[in-house]
Amino acid sequence: MDAGLNFIDTAEVYGFGKSEEFLGDFMRETNTTPIVATKFAPLPWRLTGGSVPVACKESLQRLGLKQMGLYIQHWPGFAFNTFSNEAYLEGLADCVEMGLTQAVGVSNFNAQRVRGAAQALARRGTCLSSNQVQYSLLYRRPETNGVFEACRENNVTLVAYSPLCQGLLTGKYTPNGPRPTGPRGNIYKDKIREIQPLIEVLRAVGQERGKSPAQVALNWIICKGAVPIPGAKNKRQVDEIAGAVGWRLSDGEVIELERAADRVATPLGAPFENW
Repeated sequence: MDAGLNFIDTAEVYGFGKSEEFLGDFMRETNTTPIVATKFAPLPWRLTGGSVPVACKESLQRLGLKQMGLYIQHWPGFAFNTFSNEAYLEGLADCVEMGLTQAVGVSNFNAQRVRGAAQALARRGTCLSSNQVQYSLLYRRPETNGVFEACRENNVTLVAYSPLCQGLLTGKYTPNGPRPTGPRGNIYKDKIREIQPLIEVLRAVGQERGKSPAQVALNWIICKGAVPIPGAKNKRQVDEIAGAVGWRLSDGEVIELERAADRVATPLGAPFENW
C-alpha cells in the first residue's frame, strides 16, 4: 500500500475463505482501504442467479466490507451448471444494483463468452469490466485465440494472472542453479534451459533502465494494455513489483522481447480461457 499498489485480488475458494478473512484482518489492523477484487465460484450446487449475491454477501462479511471494488465469476459453469452461465451474469448484475460491488468481471472466459457477457450485462444497464486470464511473455495465446480482441472490442480490461509464469520470468532459476521447489522443479527442468535466451534479453533491456527481468516482464504486459496481478510473498517482492510501474518500454523493446519469446517452442501455461 505504501508503494502505491492498492488493488488486491483474492477469491472465496482461496484457503476456503481464509484468504478473504486474512485480507479483512489486514485492512482493519492497518486502517487501509485497497480496491478489493474477489470471486464467485460456480460450484456444482450453485445453479441459480440468486446464488451470486448470496455468495457476494458472504465474501463481504469475511472481508469486513460493505462494498467491494470488483466481483468476478471465477470460471465458466460446466458439467452440472453448464446451463447456469446466463443466470450467473444476471446475478452479477444484481450485485451491482444492490450496491454490493462497484463493478463486475469474469475469469477464464473465451472470446465468445466475453462478447456474450458484455451484451448480457449491458442489457441490465451495467458493463463487463474485466476478464482475468493467464497471460505472460511465455503464454501469449490470448493474443491469437480471440480473447484479447474480444476484450478490446467491448472495452473489457484483460487482467493477467501468472504474469511471471510462476517465477520463471524473474531470472532467478537457471539450468545449473536454483530450481522451483516441489513438482515444478521437475516439470520446468528442461524449460528453464530453453527460456534462457529470453531471460538474457529481459536482463539486457532491464540493465539499460536499471530494472530487473521481472520488472521488464510486468511492464511488457502493461504496454500490451493489460493489468498484471503478480503474487508477492515478502516486502522485497512487493518493492520489485512496484518498480514495474511508472515507466514504459519502447516499441522496439516490446518487439525485441516478443521475438525472443517466440523462440520458446511450447507456451508455458494452460488454455483455461478456451473453456
